[in-house]
Amino acid sequence: MGVAYISASKKTNEAYKWGSNISFLFAMIGAAIGLGNIWRFSYIVYSNGGGSFFIPYIFAILTLGVPFLILEYGLGVKHRDSLSSILKNLNPKFEVIGWFIVFLVFLVMTYYIVIIGWDVIYLLLGFTKQWGSDPNLFFNTNIVVGGNNLSHITTIVWPTFIIVTLVWIFLWLVSRKNIENGIGKVVKITIPSLICIMFLIVAYSFTLNGHMIGLTNLFNPDWSALLNSDIWLAAFTQVLFSLSVGQSIALTYASYLDNNDHLVDSVLVVAASNSSFEIITAIGVFNILGFMSLKTGLGIEQIATSGTGLIFVVFPEIFNIMGDAAYIIGPAFFLCVFFAGVTTMFAFIEPMSLSLAKKFKMSRSKTATIVCFFGFLTSIIFTTGAGNYILAIADEFINQYGILFAILLQAIIFGWLYGIDKLVPILNEKSIVHIGSKWIWILKYILPGVLLILFASEIIHKITEGITTELLIELVFLALVIIIPVILTKLPETKDN
Repeated sequence: MGVAYISASKKTNEAYKWGSNISFLFAMIGAAIGLGNIWRFSYIVYSNGGGSFFIPYIFAILTLGVPFLILEYGLGVKHRDSLSSILKNLNPKFEVIGWFIVFLVFLVMTYYIVIIGWDVIYLLLGFTKQWGSDPNLFFNTNIVVGGNNLSHITTIVWPTFIIVTLVWIFLWLVSRKNIENGIGKVVKITIPSLICIMFLIVAYSFTLNGHMIGLTNLFNPDWSALLNSDIWLAAFTQVLFSLSVGQSIALTYASYLDNNDHLVDSVLVVAASNSSFEIITAIGVFNILGFMSLKTGLGIEQIATSGTGLIFVVFPEIFNIMGDAAYIIGPAFFLCVFFAGVTTMFAFIEPMSLSLAKKFKMSRSKTATIVCFFGFLTSIIFTTGAGNYILAIADEFINQYGILFAILLQAIIFGWLYGIDKLVPILNEKSIVHIGSKWIWILKYILPGVLLILFASEIIHKITEGITTELLIELVFLALVIIIPVILTKLPETKDN
């Protein structure tokens, strides 16, 4: 999961107008990446047919990512309101769905920030390679501490807790200000820096001996994989993750857009920037993995591990054998991850903040304080010795079940009950690229069908696993995503004075 629809531009009244095309493009590139994409996309491509994965990946962007983002942009600009308010105005019974979606994003924020905290630790360690000769042992002993169980849930991992606390304070100080003076100023620094650092790392990766080993593994197509349904499921899941489709983030930031913005064109920029950056990043990652493969004699399949292991175990191992250059490349890499993560965190804060502000008539400063405070309290559990274990379960549950179900609900509600044809004139008014009946047809038929297949396959997979500790933890998260949205829905709305 990881899109931050943020731009550094001018403010008019309560609307946050977008600036020049260059700042908009930078914003969208920053919007289209998240911390996880630096490792997630590379691993998914490799483990799902190599180069052949790009076919279902592009198909998923065209049938899921772009159409739904266009819908969110149209809703945001037309209503300039929170998702929960839009759904409530459509039907009061639908308000709870809006709170359900923004609460899912809030939960993601509470564990995502812990990964950012780990990255800050490695950024500091990178100047001296203090992770030692065995990065895997260091990560499991000093960062994660606990194993794949709940036995260390009462043990606070203090380095992680302290860094996470400092990151929360930073996010609160920035997000409580108006967008121009807060997020806008920070993004003016993080977005260009992120792009420059990553492109420098990718360029450097081509100078490494063995980079062709990585490229061969990345782009060598396994055409038979296209007959496997798993590769198509992986492609759609990746697009959901990387574009943060249906999570109210695009809708929230679209509500700040200027009426003269080219809405459809902007979505195409977002999608193109996202996919381009993911592919370029994957090339750099696999160039470096090819270098390590040559040095160690191990195959890429033995090196390219999934999860946070690629960032916090494999890359430190690579930096260990890279020589003196790693004292620059290592910190630069972790700084890049930090910029991507912080940018994404700003996006996660906005949907819940806007929803609270609209219903309870709170100031931006107050809503940001509330969101950050309760976000901090929730994230404490992920800074314990069982934090990594719970984090992995939460991430799987929210992305593979919660988000899929949320998008399916929105596709049905907006596709069949809202009347999306009335958004077409708004979307096409200033855009060079126009949408019409084909876009409506995709949203009404193709998208719900694909999402239903995805969701059903995930449910079937979960049922076949049986009763496990992981399932019990997921049931706790299920209870939370039901109870909290219901409470927020039932609370009386504050009337305007």
